[in-house]
Amino acid sequence: MFFITTAIDYTNGAPHIGHAYEKVLTDVIARYRRLRGEEVFFLTGVDQHGQKVQQTAEQEGINPATFAAKKTKLFLNLWKKLGLQYDGWAATTDERHKACVQAILSELKERGELYKKGYKGFYSVRQEQFLTDRDRNEAGEFGPEWGQVVEIEEENWYFRLSAHAEWLKEFTAKYPDFVIPGFRRNELLGALANSGELDLCISRPKERLRWGIEIPFDPEFVTYVWFDALINYISFAGYRAKDGGELPSFEKLWPSAGGSKERPVHVIGKDILVPAHGIYWPCMLHAMGFSDEEMPQILVHGWWNIKGEKMSKSLGNVVDPDALADKFGVDALRYYLVRDITTGKDADFDLDRLVMLYNQELANELGNLCNRALNMTSRFANGIVTVSSETKEEEQNLRASLETVTRDYRAAMDSFDVAEALKAINRHVTHCNAYAERNKPWELSKDPALKGRLDTVLQHLVESLAHCAVLLSPVLPDPAARIAAQLRADDLLSLKLDDLKWGLIPDGHETGKPKPVFPRIVIEESEEGTAG
Repeated sequence: MFFITTAIDYTNGAPHIGHAYEKVLTDVIARYRRLRGEEVFFLTGVDQHGQKVQQTAEQEGINPATFAAKKTKLFLNLWKKLGLQYDGWAATTDERHKACVQAILSELKERGELYKKGYKGFYSVRQEQFLTDRDRNEAGEFGPEWGQVVEIEEENWYFRLSAHAEWLKEFTAKYPDFVIPGFRRNELLGALANSGELDLCISRPKERLRWGIEIPFDPEFVTYVWFDALINYISFAGYRAKDGGELPSFEKLWPSAGGSKERPVHVIGKDILVPAHGIYWPCMLHAMGFSDEEMPQILVHGWWNIKGEKMSKSLGNVVDPDALADKFGVDALRYYLVRDITTGKDADFDLDRLVMLYNQELANELGNLCNRALNMTSRFANGIVTVSSETKEEEQNLRASLETVTRDYRAAMDSFDVAEALKAINRHVTHCNAYAERNKPWELSKDPALKGRLDTVLQHLVESLAHCAVLLSPVLPDPAARIAAQLRADDLLSLKLDDLKWGLIPDGHETGKPKPVFPRIVIEESEEGTAG
């Protein structure tokens, strides 16, 4: 079983392009692993607790639960529009999650992993965390990234994070695939080398925060939002579920004796690697008794920026994925989000490139191959594919191209590099279109003596199109299905990656007529200059 999760989205805001990228990337990876023949469980969801949610709800004069439910609906509607095929939905207000969090808190207290003490110091309202002198900038001030900083004095419950610090350093050094890509792991190693051995405050007194999961052994406190939210990765995977109901089997999803041998993959943004996912979460799991072999992998993606600057409401450069999907189409948006960025690195969001990549690689290249293969087979062969054993060097080269591209595609997708996988598909599509230009089926059709040659060329175009549809399906499932329908190959997308061998389209198969799968995006003159 391949278990993949995204970071759950905080419901204090609305979904932005970073959320959409993370979810589409994870959806593509999950669909690819199904294409590989694996059983997959894809979990995503929303983080609904915390001080910011409570404050914003109070400002709007509504209950925090009502506010969180309203925001949650925005995320659900967008994920449906973008065609996400997730298997589990995590919402931290779910009673099953609350029960799991409280059970873990009680167990950690019994193990001596939690203690209570007083504290006086500075607190970031935006980040919902206590600050130390390490968090000051060179001028000795708490920078704007912390938002409003207040000085408070209160008692709280603490997790003995420091007791697991040495283990975490050794674990991260021992397992190079704990954080991927490698340069993100190096960032974590650097943070661990420079970190002090401080414990983690995991509660907030109800006198200033009531919107959270109550500490089961001290009802005057609620659980710190990050400690609560991180547990979703196991609570909605069935961990400690007394009555799982619709929850999956934890033993099936998580690596354990007799269970899955593959580590879960958490897909997160680079901003929440340190400290939340790279420090807090593995130490929490270690304190709960998880072994080194049971630790998840963390796949860290970069940000979509605008001209090198991080998107932010204050700069007014936030991109709305919902509006983009309405304007350019879901297919164009899904394609661009995973095509124009290298997983792990940052990239500049550019609508001119969205339009260019869609029009060039999909409408012009793949769309052209689809139209040529089907239209010419219909016109020159009555829609019938004839398999010929007679092949020239041209056909041998085309088949070799397909084998190489499929191998490159697999290697890239196995490494979570979707952009490289799409480039591989594009290489074969380009090869096919050049093959058609060189062999000119429209000329071959004029000479009955060249019927055998014509059939061979058409077969190679149709066969290549079938393979490309399967390879493209994790990224663009709907267009892939439309291509399969036009090929009249209804079972094409039920194939697995290992089934992709030459001969998907049998002798005598009748294809359908082409209809535009990738209609070009046309920008009106009045809109030119606003797409970038």
